[in-house]
Order: sequence, then C-alpha cells, then structure tokens
Amino acid sequence: MKRKIIFFLICLSFATNLATAQRKSDQLKNDKKKIENEINSTQKLLEETKKNKNTSLQQLAVLRKQITNRESLITTMNTEIFSLEETLDLNQKLLLNLNKKLEYMKDDYARVVYLAYKNRNFLDKITFIFSAESFSQMFRRARYYNLFSANIKQQVELIEQTCEEINKKNEQILQLKDEKTVLLNEKEREIKALERDRNKKSRMTEELKKKERQLAADLKTKQAKRKELDVAIKKAVEEEIRAENAKKKKSSTTATTSSGKSSSSSEILLTPEEKIVGNSFAANKGKLPWPVAKGTKIADFGNYPHPDVPSVMIENRGIDILVEPNTQVRAVFEGVVAGVLDILGTKVVMVRHGEYLTVYQNLNSVSVKKGDKVTIKQTIGKVAKSTTSTTYELHFEVWKNDTYINPSTWLSGR
Repeated sequence: MKRKIIFFLICLSFATNLATAQRKSDQLKNDKKKIENEINSTQKLLEETKKNKNTSLQQLAVLRKQITNRESLITTMNTEIFSLEETLDLNQKLLLNLNKKLEYMKDDYARVVYLAYKNRNFLDKITFIFSAESFSQMFRRARYYNLFSANIKQQVELIEQTCEEINKKNEQILQLKDEKTVLLNEKEREIKALERDRNKKSRMTEELKKKERQLAADLKTKQAKRKELDVAIKKAVEEEIRAENAKKKKSSTTATTSSGKSSSSSEILLTPEEKIVGNSFAANKGKLPWPVAKGTKIADFGNYPHPDVPSVMIENRGIDILVEPNTQVRAVFEGVVAGVLDILGTKVVMVRHGEYLTVYQNLNSVSVKKGDKVTIKQTIGKVAKSTTSTTYELHFEVWKNDTYINPSTWLSGR
C-alpha cells in the first residue's frame, strides 16, 4: 500500500510539471507564430521597396527590422527547443516510473496466481462454500471468495490500463522527438536566412556609403519638409484647442464643466463625457492597437542621428510606418474627428480622445469628416505614397493638449 502511494505521488508530481510545460509550450508556439507573421509581412515590404532600382534607406530600414525579427524568432525557437527537451525528460521519467509500476503489479499478480495455484481446491467455488461447517462460515467463505476474485480481476485491469498508458506515453515521446527534429530544421533554415540578410545589409550599407552626400542632401530636404508639416500640424492643433474652448465657454454648460477653474490656452476644456474618454485612453497606454493592421516601423520618435547617415539629425514628433499599397488606416481608440486637413499636398486626420489627440498623416483618401464619432479600429482612410520616395508611409503622432508625446509607448507590442 505504501509503495502504491509513493508511485501515485511521483506520477502526480510529473503530471503537474507536464501541465506547466504544456502551457509554456503553447505560449511559445503563439509567440513564434506572431514573429513568423511579422517576417512574412516585412518580406512583402522588402519586395515592394525592391521595385525602386536604386538601393534606398527604406530598404535598409526594412532589412534591419527583418534581421531583428529573425533574431527574435531564433531566440524563441531556442526557448521552444529547451522547453521540448524539458517535456521530453519529464515524459521519459514518467515512462520509467510507469514501467516500474508495471513490474511491481506483475510481481503482485504472479504472487496471487501462485497462491491460487497452491489453493486450487479452494478455487472450486461450490465445493469450498458448501463444505462449510455452519451457515455463517459459508457466508464468510462466499464473501472472501468474491473479494479474492475481484482483487484478481482488478489487478488484471490495472495491468492492462498501465500497459495502455505506457503505449500512449511512448507515442507522445515519439511525437515530441519529431517536433524537436522539425524545430531544429526550421532553426537551421532561419540561421541561414539570417546570415543571408546580414550579408545583404552589409552590401547595401557599402553601396549607400558611396552616395552618402546625395543621401544626406535628400534627407535634409525631407527633414525640411517634415519641419514644415510639424509647424502646420502644431498650428492646427492649437487652433482646434482654441476653437473648442471658445465654443464651450459660450455654451451654458461651460461653468459647470470647468467648475469655475481657469484653464491655460494650451489645455482643452473637457465635458464630463470627454473626461471619461480621456481617462479611458490614458488607462490603455501600451495597449492601443496600431493605426495599420500590418506594417514596419522605419523611424522612431525623438531627435537622433540617422542610423545610416549619421551626419543628418532626425527630428521626429511621431513614428513612421512603412506599409503595402492600399493599406487602410484605422483609429487607435474611440473619439471624435477634430479635423481633416490638407497640408503641403498630404491629407491629415486628427482624432480627439478627451485631452489626447491622435494624428494620422500622409493619407490619399479619407472616409471621415470633422465632428464624426469614430470607434476603435474604424477605418478613417488609406495611406498615400510618400512624397519623397516610391514607398507608402504613414506618419503617426500622439498629443496631450498641445504637446506631442512618444506614440511607441502607447501602442501595443507586436
């Protein structure tokens, strides 16, 4: 009995560890799938940028992202392989214990069979029961005989059940070994693809270095246009805040809305409903969906030297996302369209979420108008071709009142 309890506790421990390992394995498979989808999406963008005969900074930016994706995938694969090995080890230990359990059960069964053989006259049920000296003895013999027979039957069933468990466990182990082999082969292919991408990046970098002066001039032109856009967008944001505040101050509810408190011209006055939306927007920091379903971020927020042409400083009030042609732009949160603008030949949509504002720049078509209420992930337009290249890029910004903030910290991870 003690031996059975020990076996049960050991098997229970292994089963618990296996369940934990399975959950970890499922999560790793999901992570791997996401990265693979990102690699496929980036590959399409690489093909799109190749249509430009000359090597471009966009190509290099996408390739850099592809290399990062492949490195992440290989890291995930290594973790998944390690997890598979852990699961294999647990299964093999459980199989070993099942085999030991089977041996003990067979030994017990052999002892019972031997005992039955030694007392074969006892096994003649009718003779054994009716040879009793009293009715009570006959009853006890009948009950004892039934218990003995039931015990033999139970042992046979347990042996058969354990044999079945062993067969299933052997199948699981073979399946895990096959999974590991497939994963190792996939990893090998990804390592080779990563090496090819790194070599390609080196060649492209060398090619771009030869025309660094021209690239620097092009980037400076692009930065100059970006600054014009920045000034125009900031002016539009400030005008929108002034117009909204003026409208609310004229309304009969303004006094209760502002509760008698004064607000600076850079802060928008909010109704109770708008405060709720603003608070909800703030509560979802780091969880907002991307403004496009697929795309690769090719320029980050902030001021920094260009990664490939360090002589040029980048000043970016948002992030730039490279996408495929005809990509739809969607609102990242519920709100009200604060403005639809045409600035320097590019369409801009501003959506207000309480004190926050999201800006979607470089659209070629717009499906909303000022004052429209939008829901999360609602389509508001399509991305236009970049005015400085043959690619399609979306510029996305997040503002709090009249101050721009880093959009990357607000969007969910991919």
